[in-house]
Amino acid sequence: MISLMSFKQFFRDIRNQKMRTLMTTFGILWGTVAIILLMAFGDGIRQEQIKEMRGLGEDIAIIWGGMTSRPWQGLPRGRRVRFTEEDVAAMKSTIKSIVRISPEFTGWSVRLKTRDAVKQTRVSGVWPEFGEMRNIIPAPGGRFINALDMAEKRRVIFLGDRRARELFGTTDAVGKTVLVDNIPFTVIGVMQSKEQNSSYGGRDDRQGYIPTTTFKTIRSYRYPNNIIVQSPNPYSMEVIKDAINSYMSKKYAYDPEDTEALSIWDTTEGFRFIMNFFRAFTAFLIGIGCMTLITGGIGVTNIMNVVLEERTKEIGIKMALGAKKSVIMFQFMLETLILTAIGGALGLGLAALIIKVFPSSFEDFIGHPMINLEGAVFAVAVLGIVALVSGYFPARRAASLEPVKALKLF
Repeated sequence: MISLMSFKQFFRDIRNQKMRTLMTTFGILWGTVAIILLMAFGDGIRQEQIKEMRGLGEDIAIIWGGMTSRPWQGLPRGRRVRFTEEDVAAMKSTIKSIVRISPEFTGWSVRLKTRDAVKQTRVSGVWPEFGEMRNIIPAPGGRFINALDMAEKRRVIFLGDRRARELFGTTDAVGKTVLVDNIPFTVIGVMQSKEQNSSYGGRDDRQGYIPTTTFKTIRSYRYPNNIIVQSPNPYSMEVIKDAINSYMSKKYAYDPEDTEALSIWDTTEGFRFIMNFFRAFTAFLIGIGCMTLITGGIGVTNIMNVVLEERTKEIGIKMALGAKKSVIMFQFMLETLILTAIGGALGLGLAALIIKVFPSSFEDFIGHPMINLEGAVFAVAVLGIVALVSGYFPARRAASLEPVKALKLF
């Protein structure tokens, strides 16, 4: 009975104060839209940045040989430090924390020729695990270099998707022959298109990859240009870098503290920075959304205080007839919760509609915003807190009225 009476009272107040109720509900609605959209777009930007960073590879470091800058054990400074493929194999077998590793022999301005096109491109000699480290995924119907290609020194090539289109057009390139500096190679795969925001020798979609054994046969290179190493997670790379530096410093006799002996691009450092940045960025956006929602809550508090002023005599009569303080508080709290719930539900629906009709043409820049479960639960939790706080003080004030004084006011 109490609940039914409270609902009747609530809807009567709405009918009597349509504009005031509408504006108050709009405050809650706008606050809910703000917090949902800020979280959704913030998460969309974060996911897009991570996806583009992982286009280069996940949890990897690219290491180049350098030049010593310090004398060491009677040896002069200025000595060149270079890897061999044997060094890479030794590291793979001795450094247990390495997940994958590959040398990379690079040929610049290699001439690729088909019947209809000629292109100058970068061709690298790599191990089979290179593709997994660098997120170079074959399109359906093709494959990357494998162990048999390495063992038999096969003349096979894996092409980036853009380079394959330039050489073969819309024709399926797999199984076709391409001349690599006038040597016939068979195309074994074409890379799936991917997003990539960084590189160290050009985008992967414009390159070609062949087995290291084949590369050394036709080019007679001894030293790879660089090596790629992958750690099990972003926080294990420091251990791997120290182990590689220790191995190289012992073998090639240089000071382990010499920072110029090896040049290292640790992509996990950038990944950790991005993750920390977006944690702070998300917290900032959530803070703005919460402030907006709190502003709406202040509006609810104001309207409930106005309702209290209008219903002071009614409250006095109820209390004179024996109504308990808990009943008065319950009625005011219920009305506040209903008003907040209506505004929150409308705000959630409007936010979902905005995200649904968001133009896909902008997704390359800010990603795809989505309302995730965490964001929705957080918004509901903030709404609940705002509703309780907004309704508590007017409700307590109403319940604290003395019946005689309340009746004397009117």
